[in-house]
Amino acid sequence: MTVLHVENLLTADGWVKSARLFLAGQRIAKIQVGASAEPGDERHAVVVPALSNLHSHAFQRGMAGLAEVRGASTDNFWSWRELMYRFASRMSPEQLEAIAAQAYVEMLEAGFCRVGEFHYLHHDIDGRRFADPGEMAARIVNAAGMTGIHLTLLPVFYAHASFGGKAPNPGQSRFVHDLDGYARLVDRCRELVAMTSLGVVGVAPHSMRAVTPEELGQVVRLLPDAPVHIHIAEQLGEVRDCIAWSGSRPVRWLLDHAPVDERWCLVHATHIDKDEIAGIARSGASVGLCPVTEANLGDGIFPVLEFLAEGGRFGIGTDSNVCISLAGELSLLEYSQRLSRKVRNVVSLGGCSTGMALYRYALEGGARALGVASDGLGEGAVADFVSLSVDEPATVCRAGDAMLDSWLFASTAGVVDCVWVGGAKQVERGRHRHRDQVRSVYKNAIRELCA
Repeated sequence: MTVLHVENLLTADGWVKSARLFLAGQRIAKIQVGASAEPGDERHAVVVPALSNLHSHAFQRGMAGLAEVRGASTDNFWSWRELMYRFASRMSPEQLEAIAAQAYVEMLEAGFCRVGEFHYLHHDIDGRRFADPGEMAARIVNAAGMTGIHLTLLPVFYAHASFGGKAPNPGQSRFVHDLDGYARLVDRCRELVAMTSLGVVGVAPHSMRAVTPEELGQVVRLLPDAPVHIHIAEQLGEVRDCIAWSGSRPVRWLLDHAPVDERWCLVHATHIDKDEIAGIARSGASVGLCPVTEANLGDGIFPVLEFLAEGGRFGIGTDSNVCISLAGELSLLEYSQRLSRKVRNVVSLGGCSTGMALYRYALEGGARALGVASDGLGEGAVADFVSLSVDEPATVCRAGDAMLDSWLFASTAGVVDCVWVGGAKQVERGRHRHRDQVRSVYKNAIRELCA
């Protein structure tokens, strides 16, 4: 049994001092509070639960930084999407695995323990089907297994270019399925993930513009108890198109026509009105916020204060993986609210700091959205946690909530020391145990793609 002595431990009940953490297999067997360190204990100053990254497109890590040049006209999400399509069109299964592994290493080094992979790169070059419908999904599973990150695999159903069942365009040929083909993919994903540790499979209708109402219903029924993730109301153009098609805004249509409940995650939901805010909160669904990507794409700012006032829950994701940073996602979420409202410390929770409030909301919302328990660190819980360094300039003489605040708002790098996933230490002294190997394979894959 591995035993850690922790000076400051953030448990499900709050901060405790001088605790011994007993690990047995993948779980925390016992927490002994107010105990002195004993010989053989591994010693750490601060330990907090690790967060889930609820929304990732791993393959897009390979194109990070390549879409920052403006064309002849206004640049927006739709022009970025065309570049993404071109990048995706050339990627082999081996290159996908290499890029996903690099992304997952960076997520672990940032303090994430689980990734919700919104996986829609399904077919071969030019849309040809693989003999194995899960060929590309298997590469995601391999990357997660090799790096040690927990995986919630969300195979995407994508059938149309826009509302009303419009035929897909050539750039989407690697994504599209009919319902029978998608059902086979989901079955294959379940086989693949069954061979992993603590893996989960959900379903992911890509967006309301990519599925018809009939298809949406059938996709959701494939796995009745599993997570359901969907992009929605990310762009104002999407909202206008949905109104033109249905007479309703996207979230309002979804709440009125689909069985939205606690297993759903509405990704982005950026452009929602007061009625939709209340409706999401009442449904029990989570909202998946990806502040760095939403800023990079010029999506807009989610009304988080109004959503929390209605009792809503959210988690965070890294989406396009343009810059993988747990602290960056949470700090930008808060800072965007400050900029738009012209006040400070917007996201709050009674009796704690802003950093703690952000962390607790993201911890619970992210885990629930990915189909796992969200109780934090306690006896019997999965041993997913992060040790933080108190030797960095931003964290000297910090403890309790101030430690989280300094990590999220005042540090540049170096605060994440070690990361345990299912009781296994994957990151030590800020470096993933396979960092060099993964980076070497990744660089070769990018050189091939950019040749």
